[in-house]
Amino acid sequence: MKLTYFWIDFLTIIIPFVFSFHPKISFYKNLKSFLIANVLIALLFIGWDILFTKIGVWGFNSDYISGIYFFNLPLEEILFFICIPFSCVFTYHCLNLFFEIRWKQKTESIFVLIFSALLLFTGMYFYTNLYTSYTFISLGIILILLKYIMKINWLAKLVIIYPILLIPFFIVNGTLTGSGLQQAVVWYNDSENLGIRLFTIPLEDVFYGFELVLLNIFLYEYFKSKFNSHKSQDDEQNNY
Repeated sequence: MKLTYFWIDFLTIIIPFVFSFHPKISFYKNLKSFLIANVLIALLFIGWDILFTKIGVWGFNSDYISGIYFFNLPLEEILFFICIPFSCVFTYHCLNLFFEIRWKQKTESIFVLIFSALLLFTGMYFYTNLYTSYTFISLGIILILLKYIMKINWLAKLVIIYPILLIPFFIVNGTLTGSGLQQAVVWYNDSENLGIRLFTIPLEDVFYGFELVLLNIFLYEYFKSKFNSHKSQDDEQNNY
């Protein structure tokens, strides 16, 4: 039982990691881009996690964790911010590799405006529910910044791919929140969220997960383009 959370992390990442070396996928070639992006975003979410754990927004069942802590977080929780993003970015890479996914820019802009407005309104309306307000407001702001300031062109791909990612998400998060177990591995204080559960999963987790994946992909794409650009320049110089 003490290794339950560890095994959830391990089983989440092991298959994507093995297939990342498949010659038709070759995700391993972008591993450097992912690792840099992941470390930066993981630090952000770990800080968020430390704060919310400290003030009792959520917590961890000692029966299902190894007992190794860093900054009052279980080791397994820190690994979560590596394993889940790796699996999601890997899936994004694969689907983007084999399928053409795009929206018209006008459609994407309208979607971001409406979705962000709904997130910001909900977050501000339920401002006393910390998990709801922090998650919805931060995601709404980030979507606007990425779309209109950073001008990313792959947001439609993630919006379409994310429902696919929700399938393993419900398995992993469902287990962590108590599905199939006598007790939850991660418990939530329902006074700090909307109290709406998808099976055993708080509704906010869907948007929290989207924000986690969104930011990892944003920096992953950024560093990948930087490294590919440098590689192209080096190749050109070598040709001369």
